[in-house]
Amino acid sequence: MADIAQRRFSSESKSGSANATASDCPAEFVTFTLGPQEYGVDIMQVREIRGWAGSTPIPHSPAHVRGVINLRGDIVPIFDLRLRFGTGTTEAGKTHVIIIVKAGDETVGLLADTVSDIISVERKAIRPIPESASAAQERILEGLVILEGRMVTLVSLAGLGGHKDETEAATAAEAA
Repeated sequence: MADIAQRRFSSESKSGSANATASDCPAEFVTFTLGPQEYGVDIMQVREIRGWAGSTPIPHSPAHVRGVINLRGDIVPIFDLRLRFGTGTTEAGKTHVIIIVKAGDETVGLLADTVSDIISVERKAIRPIPESASAAQERILEGLVILEGRMVTLVSLAGLGGHKDETEAATAAEAA
């Protein structure tokens, strides 16, 4: 985990170069797993990685909000990504992690099985989500990257939280 922080800060100093533009610099992502699937989030949005220690449930919150934790005085909602992606519920244990990220103006925690790697990807190598994907999937996914025979799905933190009304509408539509 210290390696992740070190690489993050070294990439910040590189990106400050006056000669480099955003499209010239490769994008870096922290990758994590949910079962056999691998996902990635922009390294610049990752604040820290913590071991799972439980959360406090909040009544009437969206199903994917596992609860909240106290992070040095800040109340941080924890998203169960399996629930958010519609693939079941995470049975969290000692080996699970929370990836603390900055999503817009909000800090949230992402419950994942493991943090696996940091990848550097040329921006032109990021492929779009297939057109057959639903509107909800397009909001929470940024793209796909193929690396050494494996596929990494990039998560859009901006679309991940969703509005309560959208979440309820999607849940109602799935139930119908």
